[in-house]
Amino acid sequence: MEILSSIFDINYTFFKVFDYQMSFIEFFGTITGLISVWLATRANIHTWTIGILNVIAFFIIYYQIQLYSDMFLQIFFFGTSVLGIWQWLQKKPVNSDKRISSLKLKSQILIVCSILILTAFLGYAVARIHIYFPDYFNNPASFPYPDALTTILSIFATFLMAYKKIECWVLWILVDIISIFLYFQKGVLFISLEYVVFLIMAIIGLFQWLKSIRYAQRISLR
Repeated sequence: MEILSSIFDINYTFFKVFDYQMSFIEFFGTITGLISVWLATRANIHTWTIGILNVIAFFIIYYQIQLYSDMFLQIFFFGTSVLGIWQWLQKKPVNSDKRISSLKLKSQILIVCSILILTAFLGYAVARIHIYFPDYFNNPASFPYPDALTTILSIFATFLMAYKKIECWVLWILVDIISIFLYFQKGVLFISLEYVVFLIMAIIGLFQWLKSIRYAQRISLR
């Protein structure tokens, strides 16, 4: 049991990359995250099963590096992964009429305001979580407000992506940029590098969806 707990410790050295000490949990979490995203591009149901392994690994990592908002976010991702498995097993036909679109200005303003308000509440709570629950959180949260922001952005981006709203990619890009900084500062460089890859993928996704919208507009004008 002691050996198992040490393997999941962020300070346990699995191997070294130049002078960087790679922990097993960071390596496992990053690899499963990349595999999950790759499987998602192929519409493979195992994107959800591998994603659950990724969620568990990241939950453990974020607890140890005091990014508590990100830690709680993994519970949300765990739920969406289970829901994703259930929905994909139903083998229902995809609604081909659901096209990529953008939000109206009023909805965009509402979402921005909601993100800011929820970030303020979550950041405030997480910044004091070691005071509220000292038995479970021995150390204060690191970067509570930027961490809270990435959590709230990720939740909104997930729902916007489900409804094929192009603004989801803007939110994912913001999440990736902030996450690169956070994980670099916390010394988990492999995860920080992973988010560089995610940033590139999000930018590509944004341009692909913009291209789809322009194509649909040209078709509608004919």
